[in-house]
Amino acid sequence: MTRGATQFEIIRDPLWNNIRVDPFAMRLVDTRAVQRLRYVRQLGLTYLVYPGATHSRFEHALGTYHLARRTLALLGERDHFAGWRSDEEAIVQTAALLPDIGHYPFSHALEEIGAVHHEIVARPLVTEGEVAALLRSELGWAAPQRIIDLITGSSASPLQGLISGSLDLDKIEYLKRDALMCGVPYGEIDVDRLTHSMVLLDDPDTGRRTIAVVEKGLAALESLLFAKYQMYRNVYWHHAVRSATAMYKRVVGDALRSGVLSDASIVGFTDEGLLDHLAPTPHAPLVSALRERRLYKRALEWPASDLPEGACEWIATDRPLAVAVEDHLAAQAGMRPGELILDYPAKTQMLGLDIPVLRRNGRVERLTSAGWEGSINLPTLSNDLYRSARWLRVFTARPVTLPAQPIHALLAKSPAEVRSTIE
Repeated sequence: MTRGATQFEIIRDPLWNNIRVDPFAMRLVDTRAVQRLRYVRQLGLTYLVYPGATHSRFEHALGTYHLARRTLALLGERDHFAGWRSDEEAIVQTAALLPDIGHYPFSHALEEIGAVHHEIVARPLVTEGEVAALLRSELGWAAPQRIIDLITGSSASPLQGLISGSLDLDKIEYLKRDALMCGVPYGEIDVDRLTHSMVLLDDPDTGRRTIAVVEKGLAALESLLFAKYQMYRNVYWHHAVRSATAMYKRVVGDALRSGVLSDASIVGFTDEGLLDHLAPTPHAPLVSALRERRLYKRALEWPASDLPEGACEWIATDRPLAVAVEDHLAAQAGMRPGELILDYPAKTQMLGLDIPVLRRNGRVERLTSAGWEGSINLPTLSNDLYRSARWLRVFTARPVTLPAQPIHALLAKSPAEVRSTIE
């Protein structure tokens, strides 16, 4: 870091080059809660497949803050802030820095086993203690709650969409950064076009001021959709990444059930700190396998597009049942508990569209899952791409031949039917 002439800290970044951080934001950066993010990898165990993917939540937080400053400056140039509270920009800019402070070790994986969402975990870290004291001293007593409302998507601020929404800056930043650090050409988002296309206007449904885009920015919106699809297909849901993630979920889930870990303690760990904590416990074999990259192999797999709509969702949503089925199938195959793991990534929207668009004819219309007649149907395309990227897989600790048809039939049953079958 070097100090700029105007008292801004200049932080060199491989994605955005120079990130200018104002003095107050630097005080937040230096808090213990934000500094922990240096030791929480942005992409969890993806570095076992893409060695460059060791970047952290800390870098991403700085990048999102940078995008917020840049986007707010563009909106300000068009006089969008006339008549607003004078601190609105500062609140939003600060909120862009803090959403990830509640992240668990190894990114989102633990949310897939039922851990409280990281944005909820962030609440006490923002509204109490060191961070809250700084926010109140600089931005007023209500600042921590205003920022949490933005982070959780419950704010009445017209700028809510920049922090949590269809086109939030977090999404733009992580797709660009993840592609760069993984060394893949899939994060090509037209960021300049997208941010220049953002405007503030009255929502046609609520009448409230909100973030929207002009119609000529839809091509940049398409670039975001395709970047997200390609990153999910080739990086986030890569079979070896999902194998490592499934192994990690199993070891942490087993540790929680055995009392080696508690829900409250997890958020305080860094990535390596959690593995160190588990290494001397009965869960050591899986920890060692992860550290030595002895990943489970695919025994069976089916794309979501080949499954009935809604089938197998219980694997991602009912963790106790998923573990029971894993151990049932492992016993049938002559394996020990934990040597067979099911993986079906938690359902996500490839692009959750719900945003007002200023049409060329001057009308404001909301772009949602219904799409627009006569134009590219982004919502339908998004769902089709999503189903082709998501796979149901059975991973095993060692090569084994499993009966595909009976297992497929079992997994496609309803949760109640599955329970009655294995009991």
